[in-house]
Amino acid sequence: MMMAVAFAVTADAQGFLKRLKDRAINAAENAVSNKVESKVHRETDDAMDDVFDGKKSKKSKSSKSNDADYEDEEVEDTYDPQAGAAKSDFVRGGVIMFEDNMQGEQVGEFPSKWDLVRGNAEIATIQGQKCIALIDGDGWITPLVKGGIKNYLGDVFTVEYDMLFDDRAKDGAPSIEIDFMHESQRHDNEIFTIHYHMGYDKQTINCDFVRPTDEGWTSKEGHTSARECCVINDGRWHHFALSFNKRAIKFYVDGKRVVNVPNCKAGAGWMTIWSGGMEKRPTYVKNVVIAKGAVELYERNATDIDAKVAAVEKAIAETGKFVTNNILFETGKATLKPESMEEIQKVAEYMKKNPSVRFEVQGHTDNQGSDAVNDPLSQQRAEAVVKALEGLGVDGFNLRAVGKGSHEPVASNATDEGRAKNRRVEFIKK
Repeated sequence: MMMAVAFAVTADAQGFLKRLKDRAINAAENAVSNKVESKVHRETDDAMDDVFDGKKSKKSKSSKSNDADYEDEEVEDTYDPQAGAAKSDFVRGGVIMFEDNMQGEQVGEFPSKWDLVRGNAEIATIQGQKCIALIDGDGWITPLVKGGIKNYLGDVFTVEYDMLFDDRAKDGAPSIEIDFMHESQRHDNEIFTIHYHMGYDKQTINCDFVRPTDEGWTSKEGHTSARECCVINDGRWHHFALSFNKRAIKFYVDGKRVVNVPNCKAGAGWMTIWSGGMEKRPTYVKNVVIAKGAVELYERNATDIDAKVAAVEKAIAETGKFVTNNILFETGKATLKPESMEEIQKVAEYMKKNPSVRFEVQGHTDNQGSDAVNDPLSQQRAEAVVKALEGLGVDGFNLRAVGKGSHEPVASNATDEGRAKNRRVEFIKK
């Protein structure tokens, strides 16, 4: 009898283990199935976003939020205006046409320097800073420039703004656009538009544009997309900049260029900012600047580039180094000026053509200031140049940054001209 009972217990245990194993296998299969299904749904959503250009929610309507003061002390403003500067060629236009830092505005009121296209917008405060809250899930505004005219942009202009949206909870996000229309066209009939959806872990920046050969102003047959190029839904302030020069569109996120369209139809007269599809939390915008002027139009040909690279090659072949005073920094800082990128680009092209050669990148200063300041500053500047070269595709293994301070002058520091010569960068072949 005892043997029979033991056999029965063993059999039951084996049956229980088998059922447990079967359940584990089923659970694993379901997990894989759910993961695949989730991926398919996400890819389908991406495809649909491409089809509808992210505008499928523009017609939605909702009730107005009653909370006029959108304080959120948990969100930290960590935007660094110098972040990614080494990879950016953005230069603000020289003549400001419109600027709004929201100072002096009253919280809860409509921003006084803007007009309403649709939906609603209010002045709000985030971390004590005033900004515009685009609310109602369909906030659409336009700058009031010169009394509300719609032909102020012209064919050469820049636009900058800071924006914050918080989707850390992953419970819904809007589509956001900055749109540019001909003066004869109404909103949502753009010559070109920058749009992005704030969902997912990383954001994709899209640009639709009218080609120069297209008739009319709204066909937007041109399209480019920077897939998952940034994270801008993290509840932090991020800086956005756009340059339009005759035909070229360039768009930047935190100093990094993500859109580069060489040929778009000119004729933009006015612009709008739109945020739609998110009723729970607003999109915040501040520090909007529109200026006349733009990033230099790129019209150089391969012969010009080859000639400049040849100059670097000649100098290194004859002297073992290339010395330049055309890599410029902000005064007292290691922040590269945008105009430095042309010089760095030709050095990068030479180094990529000679991938086995190693270089010491030396930073030199004049004698203005103490060694305690100049020595670390020159090191930081050399490191900034190395970082810029790496951003242009140079292998960082072949680069070593060295700060020389003011200890190796090549001219007298008694004159402005001499000090300018001493402020230099040297690329020493090793």
